[in-house]
Amino acid sequence: MAQSVGIKDVARAAGVSVGTVSNVINRPDTVATETRARVLSAIDRLGYVRSESARQLRAGRSRIMGLLVLDMGNPFFVDVARGAERAARQAGLGVMVCNSGESVGEEAEYLSLFAEQRVRGVLLTPADATGRNIDSLRRHGIPFVLVDRVAEGAAECSVSVDDVAGGALAVRHLIDAGHRSIAYVSGPPGFNQVRDRRTGALTALAEAGLSPEHLRELPTERLDVGAGRDAGARLLGLADRPTAVFCANDLLALGVLQAMYAAGVTVPDDLAIVGYDDIEFAAAAAVPLTSVRQPAVTMGALAAEMLLEETEPGGGRHEHRRVVLQPELVVRRSSLSAR
Repeated sequence: MAQSVGIKDVARAAGVSVGTVSNVINRPDTVATETRARVLSAIDRLGYVRSESARQLRAGRSRIMGLLVLDMGNPFFVDVARGAERAARQAGLGVMVCNSGESVGEEAEYLSLFAEQRVRGVLLTPADATGRNIDSLRRHGIPFVLVDRVAEGAAECSVSVDDVAGGALAVRHLIDAGHRSIAYVSGPPGFNQVRDRRTGALTALAEAGLSPEHLRELPTERLDVGAGRDAGARLLGLADRPTAVFCANDLLALGVLQAMYAAGVTVPDDLAIVGYDDIEFAAAAAVPLTSVRQPAVTMGALAAEMLLEETEPGGGRHEHRRVVLQPELVVRRSSLSAR
C-alpha cells in the first residue's frame, strides 16, 4: 500500500519549513514568488493532498453541508439538491447528499454520520413524523433548515411550499372541468405534505358546495411509480370509479397513468389525472401530465442560503424564519377531458 504524503514530506522536498508550506496552501500571497513556486512544485511532484478533515478540526468549521432527502429517485429532490449545491458552491462549500429512502431508521443513521463528519449544518426533508431525529440535531448543536416542510418551532428555519393551496389548485381545476367524484392517491399519512394536500383538496370541494365524500382517498405506503401503479389497480377495481384522480406527487400520477394505459382506460376521457411537483417527466409522459409546480431549485437554494447565513461569522444575529413559496398549476392534456 502506498504511504500517504504529509506536509512534512513537502517541506523536506522543498527545503522549507512546515509553516512555509502551510502559508503557501492557505495564504500564498504572504510567500515569496520563488519559494512559493518551489513548494508548489514539490506538492505536484509528491502528489500531496491536504487533509481537509484535519483542517476542519483546527478551524472548528466544516466546508461541507449535509442534505438529506426522502427519495433521490424522485426528480423533485434532484432539483432541490441542484439548487442547494449551486448556492453552496458560490460560498466555497460542498454538499454531501444522502437519501433516507423514506426510512426513519436510515434517516437517523445519516444524521449521526453528519454529526461525526462535523458538517457545517444540515438541510433536511424529514421522514420521521415524531421529530425525534430532528431532536438529535438539536442535542449535537448542529444548525439545520427544513426543506419542503414548515418548521413548527421558532428556533429553526424552513423553506416550503403552501401545500394546502396546491391541493386546492389541483381539485379546483378538476371541479371546474365538471368532475364531482375524485380520488386522492396520497402516500404515507405521517408526511405533512400528504396531509396538507388533502386538506387543500377538501377546501376546494367545500368551496364548490361539495361534501368530503366526493373525495375518495387511496393511501399508499410510498411515493413512487410502483405505488402509483398499485393505486391505479385498486382504482380500476372500484365499482363506482371516480372520473378524476389527484395524486400527491408526479411519480404516483405516472404510475396511475401506466395502470390506466395497461387496462385500456383512456386518459383524460375516461379518467382525468393531476399530479404534484411538475417534475421534468410530467411534460414528457405519453399523456402530458397536469401538475402543481413546486419551485424545487429555488427551495434548495434558499435553504442553503439560510443555513450559510446562520453559520457564517456573526451568525449569532441570524433570525430564524419560515419561507413559504406559492405553487402554480400547470395544465396539460391529462386533465382536459370534456364533461
